[in-house]
Amino acid sequence: MNLSNFGMDTVTLAGTLEAKLDASRVAGFSQLMLWAKDLVNYPGGLDAAVQLVRRSGVRVTGIQVMRDYEGLSGTLHDYKVDVAKSMMEICRAVGSPLLMVCSSTSKHASGEPAKIARDLAKLATLGVPLNVKVGFEALSWGRNISEYQQAWEVVEMADHSNLGIVIDSFHMLANGAELDSLGQIPGSKIAMVQLSDFMWREIRSSEERIETARHLRVFPGEGEHSAELSALVRSIDRAGYRGDYSFEVFNDDFLQMAPELVALRARRSAKWVTDQVLRRSLQIRAPARAVQMSS
Repeated sequence: MNLSNFGMDTVTLAGTLEAKLDASRVAGFSQLMLWAKDLVNYPGGLDAAVQLVRRSGVRVTGIQVMRDYEGLSGTLHDYKVDVAKSMMEICRAVGSPLLMVCSSTSKHASGEPAKIARDLAKLATLGVPLNVKVGFEALSWGRNISEYQQAWEVVEMADHSNLGIVIDSFHMLANGAELDSLGQIPGSKIAMVQLSDFMWREIRSSEERIETARHLRVFPGEGEHSAELSALVRSIDRAGYRGDYSFEVFNDDFLQMAPELVALRARRSAKWVTDQVLRRSLQIRAPARAVQMSS
């Protein structure tokens, strides 16, 4: 793991698409997670937005976000498949290798794991000719899948090379998830890691969970769960994950700050995260070196 593995999510930054790209690049990031609305709502239109991103030289790590997809039937399922196809075309246009899919909150969605796995496999198959991978994330308020272990269960059941799990630290921390099971997920099946923290130890209601998620996240190293975040990142690193980390920090205060200042906070956070892994690795290896020196 090094600083080149880290990038931001545009939802964290105020301003235009140009301002977000510039702030990210000036802060030293070479990658950025985009939302489809960043592109389709661009004043010059989608094609102009795509050209802007490609000219910037910033690598797009993924496109957010396909909602309420899995577990549906009939015309509702067909409708969501059409939406997914459109989002995958956006991925291809802007050079994104990943479409993010979050677990459904729909009352119309089946909770049958086999059905969910089939739907995810179908989406992954649609992405193959476009070179777009599907990453499935457990929302902490998902109707049928709200824990990362459940998300991994259906991803593993789907058994599709173009499908992986998204690890999101906020939703894990908000649920008080245990981290032991992280080591059972192969690094090759992790499609993306999204990092953020928040300012209090407990979330006491579903309403507070959603409010915190959408308005009050902070960067790793700024919140109340630094120990858990350190353990999470080290566990993923030990599992062999060598992919991208994205700071997905929904924060209303940050949207009232210059994007350049927020991007610098993100850069400090990236250094904090890499220090947690490096420091722990050195501590583990030190006794072995001492033994060699004394022999």
